[in-house]
Amino acid sequence: MNKLQILTKGLIKENPTFVLLLGMCPTLGTTTSAINGLGMGVATLFVLTCSNVAISLIKNLIPDKVRIPAFIVVIASFVTVVQLCMEAYVPDLYATLGVFIPLIVVNCIILGRAEAFASKNNVADSALDGIGIGLGFTLSLTLLGAVREALGNGSVFGLKFIQGDGILLFILAPGAFMVLAYLMAIFKKLTAKTK
Repeated sequence: MNKLQILTKGLIKENPTFVLLLGMCPTLGTTTSAINGLGMGVATLFVLTCSNVAISLIKNLIPDKVRIPAFIVVIASFVTVVQLCMEAYVPDLYATLGVFIPLIVVNCIILGRAEAFASKNNVADSALDGIGIGLGFTLSLTLLGAVREALGNGSVFGLKFIQGDGILLFILAPGAFMVLAYLMAIFKKLTAKTK
């Protein structure tokens, strides 16, 4: 697999949200607005890329018996960096995302990429994999958040384009499932045409 394929597979072929159906907890829980989706996606992208690089660097030093706990410690270190930076520089977003930031530690996307890719490949490929999968996740969350915000509030990224209120259902949990289902169907239809 060449470098471009490694970088782009997370956008379409192995999109964590629309194809692999991974990370559904933050996907459904944080996407009440486009900015929340973007914030969660960027946080995950950072942790995923940094942990992939670190795990690829130390993969030969980790005994097999403690491989997963070692991966979790590495991931938790980068999550702590993200958490402290968000709390210091974007406290409103940090307060909105709340418990979902620490939960990045056990996000199956990050742990899965550490196990399936970073622990078996070189640093450059692991970094590209982290960036690609992270971008796919970020774009998915931002799109889901933008659609939910548009339907639920009549705005996108806080910019109001419809007078009055939207349909409250789309900001609530059932709306997350509905919008995700429709976006997955559209994604599947569009990607089927490109094959």
